[in-house]
Amino acid sequence: MPSFKAPAPGFSVRFSPFHEHRLLAATSQHFGLVGNGHLLVLDLSAAGPGGPGLTPLFSFPTSDALFDCAWSESHDSLCAAASGDGSVRLFDVTLPPAQNPVRLLREHAREVHGIDWNPVRRDAFLSASWDDTLKLWSPDRPASVRTFRGHEYCVYAAAWSARHPDVFASASGDHTARVWDVREPGATLVIPAHEHEVLSLDWDKYDPSILATGSVDKSIRIWDVRSPQAPLAQLAGHGYAVKRVKFSPHRQGMLMSCSYDMTVCMWDYRKEDALLQRYGHHTEFVAGIDMSVLTDGLLASTGWDEMIYVWPFGSDPRAM
Repeated sequence: MPSFKAPAPGFSVRFSPFHEHRLLAATSQHFGLVGNGHLLVLDLSAAGPGGPGLTPLFSFPTSDALFDCAWSESHDSLCAAASGDGSVRLFDVTLPPAQNPVRLLREHAREVHGIDWNPVRRDAFLSASWDDTLKLWSPDRPASVRTFRGHEYCVYAAAWSARHPDVFASASGDHTARVWDVREPGATLVIPAHEHEVLSLDWDKYDPSILATGSVDKSIRIWDVRSPQAPLAQLAGHGYAVKRVKFSPHRQGMLMSCSYDMTVCMWDYRKEDALLQRYGHHTEFVAGIDMSVLTDGLLASTGWDEMIYVWPFGSDPRAM
């Protein structure tokens, strides 16, 4: 299956919503502690002499670590990256590195750890920061549209609803997941989701009331935000913290997760035996995952072993 050796540990990987063969990846030297980063654009369609592979199309160096990235939902060449220096950087991949980033947004007081583009409205994106806040941005504005406050510790991730243009959720080290509506002054729902830090979350693409959270406590919990007193399901199987969770855009009930236990797992939370498959192709912490919205069952992962893999669900990521 296609793979690529990145110049540094990988933190995030995203399929393009416009080009089925294109991916975006964020990497950082020295595991994001010190050093620079690289934003990579990779092509899946090209095959090298050793068989299928990922070919780098563009590489944009940055002066600080990159922890997350996201494609624009309205422009096929525009993307955003979350930086360790507290900035959000916008890139146009049709322009050379010397002309990028096309916009440098400096408002957060600490590292920006998460970023997510609105898939419904398509003209806005969110940043989540270790300064305990989230910010709403428009790519056409030089300053944020709004700052969301309420979390009591680092905000690690944000995820827009796949159905509601004004609704998003956030995951924080204060052990909560919060649901927000940009039309409201504060969070509309606070879920005490785990007993430890919540690192990631995502909305079900088929049911706008279902939210998944992943935590340092090694578990994934599924919530119905209409009755959040207790989780609908708890998925146990990872041996260390769950770094990311991602719902399938094609198969209801299916979600993907990655962990510091160096594995990627596929689940169906509606089944009694929820774990569908476990992949152990990485040799270090797995930090980034994604599922293609254009190709059913196409998966991607990246980790601190500096590897990026792409493979169809049910196959071996390391098979040639």
